[in-house]
Amino acid sequence: MRYESPQTIKAAVGLLSKARGTSRILAGGTDLLVQMRSGMLEPDLIVDIKNIPGMFDITKEKDGYRIGAAVSGAELGEHAKVKELWPGVVESVELIGSTQIQGRATMVGNLCNASPAADSVPAMIAARAVARVVGPKRARNVPVEDIAIAPGKTSLKKGEFVASVFLPKPKRRTGEAYLRFIPRTEMDIAVVGAGVSLTLNTKGVCSDARVSLGAVAARALVVDEAADALIGTKVDKKALDELAAICSAAAQPIDDKRGTKEFRIKVAGVLARRAAAIALKRAKG
Repeated sequence: MRYESPQTIKAAVGLLSKARGTSRILAGGTDLLVQMRSGMLEPDLIVDIKNIPGMFDITKEKDGYRIGAAVSGAELGEHAKVKELWPGVVESVELIGSTQIQGRATMVGNLCNASPAADSVPAMIAARAVARVVGPKRARNVPVEDIAIAPGKTSLKKGEFVASVFLPKPKRRTGEAYLRFIPRTEMDIAVVGAGVSLTLNTKGVCSDARVSLGAVAARALVVDEAADALIGTKVDKKALDELAAICSAAAQPIDDKRGTKEFRIKVAGVLARRAAAIALKRAKG
């Protein structure tokens, strides 16, 4: 195994582009190191990006905030403005592991690990987050929902990695939330996850919405029909009931030791409804 710690994005891209065999990015390492120690993965090249400028930065930009690939969950949770604008995103990241893990685990790593049960991904999708992908040809902006394509697999091409995630500033009277169901009280992976963002107009009517489900398909789902069920309503019981029914119908889960298909389908609707109710309360201030 070869370990490299480049000082620039260009150097990291060069290493990844020329690598033979399996290569992996090291940021927090809370997934990578576990996979290596368990024998699930033996990369030929590890590229540690922690010495690259900007990887630990939370940067305010004109239309939102950019989160560097090595920013930990603990750091994100301590950033007052990010917590104020995207409470659901921060709450989802803070669900990843224990306090110790929070000091190392990153939101970008959670995304690129491509687990269908990744907590931060439905919340980021609901917030319309965009990944900055750097590579040998050019940097490109990719909606977060297009990064994972299957369990453990991403859309990233050879030589590419995600350098940051951009969270666009929400409109006024916007609220968002993420909820998950786990068998234990903490430190577990989601059996079902649901992220919801919604915006109210001055009359209290939902003018925009975004709904995403995790752990109920091969990758996180964007459920546009569920968002449509909220738009044009005051997010009343009828709208929430329709949202729940659509989310349950959209779920495509598997049976495993953590839960049956039938259970996950039901819980998808329940969690989406509860997340929407929290988002509504936040939108109202």
